[in-house]
Amino acid sequence: VALKNLFMKQSNSSLPAWIAIPVLLGAGIIHGMFASGGALLVVYLVATFRDKDSFRANVLLPEWVAKGAEEVGAKLLSCSSDQVYAGVTQRGALAETLPLSPSNVYGQHKLEAEARVLARCPGAVALRLPWMYDLPGYHLPIRGNLPLNILRAAKTGEVLRFSRNDYRGVGYVREVIENLVPAMELPGGVYNFGSGNDKDMVDTALYFAHLLQVDVRIEETDFVRNLVMDGQK
Repeated sequence: VALKNLFMKQSNSSLPAWIAIPVLLGAGIIHGMFASGGALLVVYLVATFRDKDSFRANVLLPEWVAKGAEEVGAKLLSCSSDQVYAGVTQRGALAETLPLSPSNVYGQHKLEAEARVLARCPGAVALRLPWMYDLPGYHLPIRGNLPLNILRAAKTGEVLRFSRNDYRGVGYVREVIENLVPAMELPGGVYNFGSGNDKDMVDTALYFAHLLQVDVRIEETDFVRNLVMDGQK
């Protein structure tokens, strides 16, 4: 429950806050109790809500969960996003220590959430996640992601648009999930968590197409962005 919105389709309607908040908190606590063999661990993950709910979903809700974790003495594992690096002009892999001023609302809210969570729980682990994907075959609806977009384009003839000035990590969501429990042993702080990538998004898309053994048409754009994270920490 706590993880499904990372890679499953969202409905056009949302639960009322008085239902959604206890459900998310309860799911995180239950997952933590099972995953850690009994020790209390709160895992908080949330997908992108509609813009009007972004501040509540991406800033206030993590802070409320952090408050609950603080009150019961729980280890908090909070997931952020590579979007906190939006607007960075520096090339190459980006370290957690880089001064940030995200150029989009989602990145701004994720960065503020990190600060509020760590202010409440200095021992919390905040994980900055890359663009993630899942694959068919698990009998679950899946949100649009890079390999699925490529498969769809190969089937329909759709032209995909990528830029040679766009750099971003792409991670397999099930690998990320497998590493969440080990991540709880990390000291409190912010961590880049996921795949690096030294290729631009045109080459990345072509590589995925090669692995999937499909042909796709790609139109190159002039979009400029660097979200590649340095995972050395």
